[in-house]
Amino acid sequence: MRSPAPTDARIGIVGAGPGGLTCARILQRHGIAVTVYDRDPHPRARDQGGTLDLHADDGQHALREAGLIERFFELARPEGQEMRLLDPSGRLLDHHVPAADELFKPEIDRGRLRDLLLGSLEPGTVRWGHAVEEVAGPAEGPRRLRFADGTSAETDLVIGADGAFSRVRPAVSPAVPGYTGIGFLEAWFQDVDNAHPELAALVGQGGATAADGERALFAQRNGGDHIRVYVIQRLPADWITANGLSTADTAGLRAWLLDAFSGWSPAMLRMITGNDGPYVDRPLFALPVPHVWERSPSVTLLGDAAHLMPPLGVGANLAMLDACELALALAGSATVGDAVEAYEKIMLPRAAEAARMLEHGAEALLERHERGELATFAPPRR
Repeated sequence: MRSPAPTDARIGIVGAGPGGLTCARILQRHGIAVTVYDRDPHPRARDQGGTLDLHADDGQHALREAGLIERFFELARPEGQEMRLLDPSGRLLDHHVPAADELFKPEIDRGRLRDLLLGSLEPGTVRWGHAVEEVAGPAEGPRRLRFADGTSAETDLVIGADGAFSRVRPAVSPAVPGYTGIGFLEAWFQDVDNAHPELAALVGQGGATAADGERALFAQRNGGDHIRVYVIQRLPADWITANGLSTADTAGLRAWLLDAFSGWSPAMLRMITGNDGPYVDRPLFALPVPHVWERSPSVTLLGDAAHLMPPLGVGANLAMLDACELALALAGSATVGDAVEAYEKIMLPRAAEAARMLEHGAEALLERHERGELATFAPPRR
């Protein structure tokens, strides 16, 4: 089968995250029809995660191509670029206070970014409640998306933007994510300026982190007077059940963590003891480095589906840059196959380089800092 022109092709994006929605938006700006399929039954079905810092040279670049950069700056929080490095006693080791005009990587809540992108799409673009189970059909296309409810859809190009445990990835690659040996436990704090003033003062308007070589805490202010704390440890992936605990056992987990962090100061331990509601278990996974596959003119990947890495501030930015470059390649190519080839020639080497740099980045989150040495961090998401 000859690869169709992008304007004539049936293009299906799997996953309504920042990458998938950015790709859809830019395609529509160039007059190319697209459908996004997402497993969630509706846009508010689940929490979208914490806050993202969108960089000027990738995430913001993609939003500029999407025609949304001005609205982004209206919603973003430049003050969120503040970062504090602490030691386990709570002593300040380093402190970055952003300049008044600093806009290289302002923060925006994932939910707000998603709403911005969703609101920019043509009505009916996203098909909610469509959980992809399999991508079938020959490599040259067309492909058939098989959904969990027994329905299906035929496409000329499937774009896998469905994250770490992508259902699209097996159509081009046998690779599966492996556990990095580092686990996160996420804790939420609401109405922090009133209910948790000590934590609010410790964290400031951005993020605060401390580590002792084996474990770490990272607290990050979100919009809406909300702070998320990530308890970071080097542990087996099943450490919770192996210790006879569950994520529903908040008191049991809190007692276990207080023992593990027993040498830390009371001020720092408030990040463990004062959370509102249960913890969320988030073990960190990564794809092999490099992750490459044999090119198919009918399937490609972007974001975590293509290059899952530790959460060090690049994931969403690379996903949105991937989305932008793929959409522009489709807008500027004679055939879908030509566009996929042009996109992957750029994306795969770039992703491999970033993945090599961050391959052991999860371990670096635990390093004890005796001097100021602020690191980039972005909260994980499933």
